Amino acid sequence: MNHILCGLAANPALPAELVDRLITVADDEIATELAAREDLGHAQALALAARDEGTAVHLAYEGRLTSADIDPVAQPQAALALLDTGAGLPEWARRFATDPVTERREKLAACPDLPPDVTDTLAADSEIAVVAELALWTTPDMAARLARHPHAEVRRAVAANEATPPAVLEMLLTGDGLPPARHCLVCERERTPAPHARPHPHPHPADDLPPGAFCTGSHESTVHDMWRQALSNPATPARAAAGFAGHSSALLRWSLAGRSDLPPEVWGRLADDALPGIRGDLAENPAVDAAHLRALATDVSPDVRRSLAHNPRVPLDLLASLAGTTKIGATLLPRIAAATPAEVESLAKSPDPAVRMLLAARRDLPPGTRDALAADTDAKVLKSIAPHPGLSEARLRDMIDRHGVRVLARVATNPDASPSLLEHVTRHDPPVPKAFREVARHRNATAPALLACLTDRQARPIAAAHPSLPVPVVVELLGDTEGRVAAAAAANPSLPPAMMLKLAR
Repeated sequence: MNHILCGLAANPALPAELVDRLITVADDEIATELAAREDLGHAQALALAARDEGTAVHLAYEGRLTSADIDPVAQPQAALALLDTGAGLPEWARRFATDPVTERREKLAACPDLPPDVTDTLAADSEIAVVAELALWTTPDMAARLARHPHAEVRRAVAANEATPPAVLEMLLTGDGLPPARHCLVCERERTPAPHARPHPHPHPADDLPPGAFCTGSHESTVHDMWRQALSNPATPARAAAGFAGHSSALLRWSLAGRSDLPPEVWGRLADDALPGIRGDLAENPAVDAAHLRALATDVSPDVRRSLAHNPRVPLDLLASLAGTTKIGATLLPRIAAATPAEVESLAKSPDPAVRMLLAARRDLPPGTRDALAADTDAKVLKSIAPHPGLSEARLRDMIDRHGVRVLARVATNPDASPSLLEHVTRHDPPVPKAFREVARHRNATAPALLACLTDRQARPIAAAHPSLPVPVVVELLGDTEGRVAAAAAANPSLPPAMMLKLAR
């Protein structure tokens, strides 16, 4: 990799004529950086796409290319990318529907709004992978049709398609109204030509099958996965899904825990499940009623209780009790974010610092509440409130004076931190490496602060890209022995145009 040219290609201040020059010498890495430029013109996008089809695919997905720019014969992957975004031509779809390359037909099958004759062709494809991909993304009518496909893999894909009609999804779970599937990927790979000549209770040795795949004549592993997909599909009727709450398969029961439409008796069964993962997903489900949430608050698993804390509908008093017994961290919980002004005031006065810490993670607190939390005596509350906009420099300095290294990095993330405060952070003894990284990416960082950041290995490449770094230092860093530092310096918008030209040459 040419680190210098990669960095230069990403430089937002790079003149258009130098972008043109880099396009002529671009390798894969440089082309990737150039393709991501916001100022890339259409002519430049065309020139870049002509050099490499992978880049053309990226540009197509980014909306930089149109159907007039792509020859589907010369750049089939780019043409398929346009079809995938809905910007391709119907005649392209018809061409790819009979393409001899299976992967292209498979890619086409996932594209939206295909002409009916194209979906008919794909539905009759000889490769099951193509038909299954179509089943995963197709319209309700075609999904209903493919639910009767003789191959179990196609039915599994239909079960995952959220456009599949609810009645069809129910039939896939019960089997009622559908002829039995005749094939699956496992029995198709039998060494013995006669299907199911002997049972195979153990994983099949074929490398391209998922672990645990087996078939004794009823396509068991594929049917199991089909059920799991259907149970996870929100379009599946609740009455059909609820019957699996007591199934012996933990994966099937687990698929129910996130559904929003099941009756309370199902929540009760899942709340008593032996698997903590099932109880954890249930605890985070906003559809679960308060009674079951309160029962889950006493769960023996800390992971379950932590999931409950992230439930947007957890009762606030219950969340307050969890804060003191569960390691949640200084993260903004959905219920805290939705707290009313009265609830915010109550939380701010909580005697439990863990509760005050959770509230301090909000970034829209009233000034009085914000300043009161900034004066808190508990360091974890200060760490949580330190990045809040609007805090005065005096309050931020006071945090550092009282708690030093425990709050230093968080103070450096405050968007209103002044240049002098950031310099103060970099001079702290003992130093805090994470604080250097935060200062190096701060918009208010000054030259002295950034020079201090260059002494930290992880902060060095971040500081090298900062526009406030002195130009002579930026130029010097172009020769740094670490490639990512040199690349960051080349991407620095303060780099003089004359130096950019020199590098491009």
